[in-house]
Amino acid sequence: MTTMVAGGALRARPRPGGDVATRSTDLDAEQAVKEVYDAHYGMLVGWTTKLVSDPDLAHDFVTEAFVKLLRHWDTVIEPRAWLYTTVANQVRDHWRKRGREATAYERLQAGQRDPDVAPLQDQATTLSVREAVESLPPRLRTPVLLHYFADLTVVQIARQLGKSEGTVKRDLYDARHKMAAMLEGVR
Repeated sequence: MTTMVAGGALRARPRPGGDVATRSTDLDAEQAVKEVYDAHYGMLVGWTTKLVSDPDLAHDFVTEAFVKLLRHWDTVIEPRAWLYTTVANQVRDHWRKRGREATAYERLQAGQRDPDVAPLQDQATTLSVREAVESLPPRLRTPVLLHYFADLTVVQIARQLGKSEGTVKRDLYDARHKMAAMLEGVR
């Protein structure tokens, strides 16, 4: 048995026998998300693994993004761009948390070095592109991840982030400039 709710949408309601009537649109959405899953899951996991260096965590992030996609299917215009943006946000939160954990650990150690750990080399020789991207402020980091690592266009990024194309272009320019300065001595 189904009932009409605000906006004319159908909502499933338990039937007297205990089973639930399923909307055909729910089945259509599940099938559509399955097709997107089949087309993009592997690439998205590979991209995420490069960013977090942990295949299990990457699978978790991507799976969570697909669950969210199923919930928001009716509002998503470009599923691929939406998925990469969702995962990029999860990666950003992961990096932020990892940075807070490292800071707390350093405070706990009160500057004492672990004798089993080699002394740090000069930062210019150990800084990687990944670390440079991680060090960018969030407003610059997300467009870089989406454009250079997920191959999304400026138009797609602007739509996903709710920014103008000019703003996204400027963010990418600013990010390249900052990263070039950070990586200058590494080449």
